[in-house]
Order: sequence, then structure tokens, then C-alpha cells
Amino acid sequence: MKILNGKKLLVTGATGFVGGHLTRRLLKEGYDVSILVRTTSDPAEVDELKRLGAKLHYGDVTDRESVFEAVKGKDIIFHIAALFREAKFPDQVYWNVNVKGTENVLDAAEEFGCQRVIHCSTIGVHSHIEDSPADENEAYRPDDVYQVSKCEGEKLVKERFAAGRIKGTIIRPAMIWGDGDRRILKLFRGVARRRFPIIGNGQTWTHWIYVHDLVNSFILAAEKDEAIGQTYIIAGNEPHTLQEVVEAVAEAAGVKPLPIKIPAAPVQALGSLVEFVCRPFGIEPPLHRRRVDFFTKNRWFDTRKAESELGFHATHDFRTEVKKIYNWYDQQGWLN
Repeated sequence: MKILNGKKLLVTGATGFVGGHLTRRLLKEGYDVSILVRTTSDPAEVDELKRLGAKLHYGDVTDRESVFEAVKGKDIIFHIAALFREAKFPDQVYWNVNVKGTENVLDAAEEFGCQRVIHCSTIGVHSHIEDSPADENEAYRPDDVYQVSKCEGEKLVKERFAAGRIKGTIIRPAMIWGDGDRRILKLFRGVARRRFPIIGNGQTWTHWIYVHDLVNSFILAAEKDEAIGQTYIIAGNEPHTLQEVVEAVAEAAGVKPLPIKIPAAPVQALGSLVEFVCRPFGIEPPLHRRRVDFFTKNRWFDTRKAESELGFHATHDFRTEVKKIYNWYDQQGWLN
């Protein structure tokens, strides 16, 4: 018997990459799913989720009244909504969405006595890992506005759990990829066109999680009593160097990787300058520090806690994942 049967579920961020995959999976399993969607969300995406059986609540996590209306009567909240890195938004918008928005969800869940809140955080709260692999006890070291806001949102969740005001689980995903993701499209497109030089030596550790495996972790966290009050890092079975990632994408594309490596320090300095110039105008900088960080900061994690307590195991092979993602991009015409 499915433990979530008979439960009323709410997903925030349901029209986003991760939230969309979670919502489709829950609907496919036959669960009673409601979604909080903005009036500015992609109408085609909203219509598809509605057609699949999702019940709509129009609103925004920053709109306290609409959050309370959506949460009322729900048993389990999957809080996936977040503002990712976009240069056009000032710092306050990140705070409003990732901190105040999370607080609104928590307040509503507490007010209406929701059974659980599954909160999607990020391994970005740790930023650069000096002593790999890191586990859930790794110190907070956020170093950009997105990471800081997600870190503060996570702290709010932990405070509610510790005080016994809400039950639930925090999931910290590794670097997420999968069909539908636009964030790593530049990597795949650049490698396929042989226009993707590596900044640094290519030996930086990266740790990925396929979106379908991540969705499994959310559901496991909602089902298992052992997960209550816990935080879990969710990542693939093993890390890969950036060089290995580029080689896997090149193999999927049927090309040879571009044999060029650029020293990181001058590019990092240039990125800082470009950010400084572009930000007041709300312009997405063509080069910024977080892109350089992708090449230079280690992200390698220990997932044994999730494996032992949640029973989580990544089921997708690294090179198979890369090939699937490449093929999906190709089918959408996004690599052109």
C-alpha cells in the first residue's frame, strides 16, 4: 500500500524544473496533488499539469494570503519553489522568495497542522568543499546571494523542526540535471560545438543528481518516519571531475573535447568586474564569478546517511544520464 494514498499534497514551484518533475511523478502515482502557481507561470505548463490532474491554487510564496489559502487542508507540503541565480533580480528579491517565502509556507503549515513539510534546500549552502567528501555536518559557507538566501531559509526550517512546531525533512540536492533543465544547456551546447574551454585544470570534483532520482528522495522523505527532523544530502553514486563531465558530453555528441584550458585567476577577476558593471542595469553578465566557481570549486559529498535512513540509492548511470540529457536537448532543438 502506498503510504501517501489518501493524503492531500501541495507542491510549490510546480512549474519549475524540479517541481515539475515531482508533480508529474506524484500525479502518475495517482496521488491527490495541488500546486501553487503564479499568474505569470507558463500557461502551457500549467495547462498540462491541470490536464494530468493537478488542482490549481493561484498565488506566490511571497504572497502570504495565497500561501495560507493553498496550504489549508493539505497534509504534506513539498516546498520546492525558489529563486535561482538571475542577475536581473536585486538581492531583496532573493530574500523575499527564498527566506520570506519559506517562512510563509512554514507559518501556514504550522497554522493548519500539516503532517509534514519536505523542504528543498541545496548543497550550495556549503559552497566550496575543502575536505571532500562532505556530509550533512559540513559547515555553512554560502558565498553568493542565492546561497545565502537558501541557507537562511534552511535555518528557518531547522528552527521549526527543533522546536517541534512542524515535522518534516530537509533535502539538499547536489548539482541537478535532467531533461528539461536549462541551467546546464550552455555546457552541453558548448561542448557539442567544441566551444567549451575548461577554466582551470579540469580536476575539480563535481557531484550530480539526476532529477528523477531526486524526486525519489522527496517521496521517500515524505513516507519514512525516520526522516522526520532530518537533513539529507542527495547525490549520485559517485563524483566526477569536470574533465570527465566534458568528456562524457563530448562522447554523447560524437565530438572530441576542446583541448584548451584557461588559467582561473584572471578569468575570476574579469568576472567580478563584469558583474560590477552589469548588475546596476539588471543585465545578465556574459561572465560572472559563479560560472568560474563551477570550474574551480570542489563539490563532492557523502550520501551514506540518505542511503541508510531513507533507503535512497541513485539508480541512473552517469554516462547514461549524460546521453539521455543530450538526446533530450537535441530533440528539442536546443543544441542548434
